[in-house]
Amino acid sequence: MGKPVVDPDLCTACGICVDECPSGALDLEDTCVLARPDDCSECGTCADSCPNGAIELG
Repeated sequence: MGKPVVDPDLCTACGICVDECPSGALDLEDTCVLARPDDCSECGTCADSCPNGAIELG
């Protein structure tokens, strides 16, 4: 699949993706960020849970 790529224009920093990420790879700053890429399992849960479609797997 690939690592999550966040579109900062669509991300509202709601935190749903951070809460749903099973590996704890995401954090919130001004937007969602992949803070720990080595921990990311590329499962797609973050993209699936984003209500704004701001995350794609690249």
